[in-house]
Amino acid sequence: MAKAKKHSITNTDKETLKNWYKLLVLGRKLDEKAPNYLKQALGWSYHAPYAGHDGIQLAIGQVFEQKKDHLFPYYRDMLTTISAGLTAEEVILNGISKASDVAGGGRHMSNHFAKPEWNIHNVSSATGNHTLHAVGVARGIKKYKDDAVSISSQGESSVSEGYVYEAINGASREKLPVIFVFQDNRYGISVPREDQTANRRVADNFRGFRNLHIIHCDGKDIFDSMNAMDEAKKHAIEKQEPVIVHASVTRMGSHSNSDRQELYRDEQELEQASRLDPLLRFREQLIRSKKLTEAQLNALDKEIKDIVSKAHKKGIKAADPRPESIYDFVLPEPYQPKKYVAGTHDLNDDKKKFIEALNETLKAEFRHNEHTFLWGQDVAYKEKGGIFNVTKGMQQEFGKDRIFNAPIAEDFIVGTANGMSRYRKDIRIVIEGAEFADYFWPAMEQFVEMTHEYWRTNGKFAPNVVIRLASGGYIGGGLYHSQTTEGALTTFPGIRVVYPSFADDAAGLLRTAIRSEGPTLFLEPKALYNAPIAATPIPDDFEVPFGKARLRREGKHLSIITYGNTVHQSLQAAEKLAKEKSYKVEVLDLRSLIPLDKASVIDTVKKTNRVLIVHEDKVNAGFGGELAGIIADEAFKFLDAPIKRVGSTFTPVGFNPILEKAILPNADKIYKAALEALEF
Repeated sequence: MAKAKKHSITNTDKETLKNWYKLLVLGRKLDEKAPNYLKQALGWSYHAPYAGHDGIQLAIGQVFEQKKDHLFPYYRDMLTTISAGLTAEEVILNGISKASDVAGGGRHMSNHFAKPEWNIHNVSSATGNHTLHAVGVARGIKKYKDDAVSISSQGESSVSEGYVYEAINGASREKLPVIFVFQDNRYGISVPREDQTANRRVADNFRGFRNLHIIHCDGKDIFDSMNAMDEAKKHAIEKQEPVIVHASVTRMGSHSNSDRQELYRDEQELEQASRLDPLLRFREQLIRSKKLTEAQLNALDKEIKDIVSKAHKKGIKAADPRPESIYDFVLPEPYQPKKYVAGTHDLNDDKKKFIEALNETLKAEFRHNEHTFLWGQDVAYKEKGGIFNVTKGMQQEFGKDRIFNAPIAEDFIVGTANGMSRYRKDIRIVIEGAEFADYFWPAMEQFVEMTHEYWRTNGKFAPNVVIRLASGGYIGGGLYHSQTTEGALTTFPGIRVVYPSFADDAAGLLRTAIRSEGPTLFLEPKALYNAPIAATPIPDDFEVPFGKARLRREGKHLSIITYGNTVHQSLQAAEKLAKEKSYKVEVLDLRSLIPLDKASVIDTVKKTNRVLIVHEDKVNAGFGGELAGIIADEAFKFLDAPIKRVGSTFTPVGFNPILEKAILPNADKIYKAALEALEF
């Protein structure tokens, strides 16, 4: 790559300067116009003015190459996205939340500018959250040897977030071509920088990181900013390592339209901020250098004013989102199995353990699609393949580029999966979201982001990620190794949640999950990994559809609806009831919680008229409450007895086996509850 030419007022051609000025004025006109929409009740109820950040934002947009580089702007990056190519009309459509808004059709907050088809990504409102996504994309850029960069833009206060440190640590360890731009205006809303960090410049917090280049610039100065961004892009591509661009800027306005900066900034400071106006300084430079005359600049001002006026008129007339559209793009259509075996398999076939089913299916899918990747903690070191060896032998067969370890940073694992899946649509990523489901909580913010990416972007992006979690108890693991989490995680729309209990279903659902677009949470009852009761024959390329329950035992007196570990306990209780009481108890294994096979749930209630819901999770706020609500709402007239539930006690899971037994459900507890329902 040739050495970048230094930008200055003297060596920049007139047409470029003219174009920059037009972009700067267009951005400022829209920045100043945005609050008026709110005053007129037309929209733009959230606006974070960027005035004072002009230099660095112009520069970010100018170095970004559409459909090649990837840009993750933050909510103050109006000029960044205009400089990158967004039109005045597109900015206004976003601001007033119209259906034709290219960022998300009015589904996301105003001032969250994006254009996914150009790789200008729709990012979260959670500040700094997108740094992990930018790192994930950069991983894709590097692995596919693309001559491009990923750019993450943010305010200096967002750097206090833990996941930003995870992002920069991971990028420096992997040497990824990502540029982190810190737009430092010295305030996080009203919190001054000195309350965020001990360093005067927040980029200095990362001085000790290897493989990381740090550039400081005056983000108010157009030329210094352009030089900094050119250098950053050149370095990131040539050296294949991350760069921080720390841009000192000033915030001329309040944090947002709901903030009153006069409550924490005195008149002298506000006056000084106005004197540092980058647009006025650039205009003066153009006139002094005789590159453009005042009359020419005035003509350009009028041209931009007309553009904004026309864009406003079009924006106001644009259609609003339709109320019924709320159900569009919650989840992409999943892969439709073509080899689903509805019944039982040939009992003469060799049985395979649950753990074998997972391992062999993973390997088969990695052979099926060369763009499949897997990472997590402990998943790829010598002969080890995860805590339970589910991924044993995978790195040896598929190499370190596709199977690799991640830091002990659950946010990083999930967030970079979201990011890398943006690089190309045929990428499929499988992650061990945490070593145990109990340790997944640090990743919750990234999990939540993943669940609404497809909806938020109006169907333009869905992370193709399978999150595997070793779940549940019965191993004597205590509070951090024996809990199941689906009661909390099924409250989020936008993710599929499956919980198989037999080896064949584990194989079939995993194959369907990997081949599907959109995210899937794959919960694995670890107590069944090597359990003989969960072993089954598995046909070649076995596939199981989402949202299809499986009848494990037919009956007529009572229906037990269950999933996971408690399927086997329910079958034991049903067998005991048949032998001792001559009751025929039906056992329905849900397998898939989202989507749910509601029809099979209703059908079994109609058939037996009594129902017992069993799951390992706590009864209080557990998934069984949702099932009970559905049955009460849609099948109440078929019930001859109250709905009963069995699950864990409303306590954490104890480590001592005596405590664990008292807390978790078992066949005896299920038998007793079933008998109560039968004899009501």
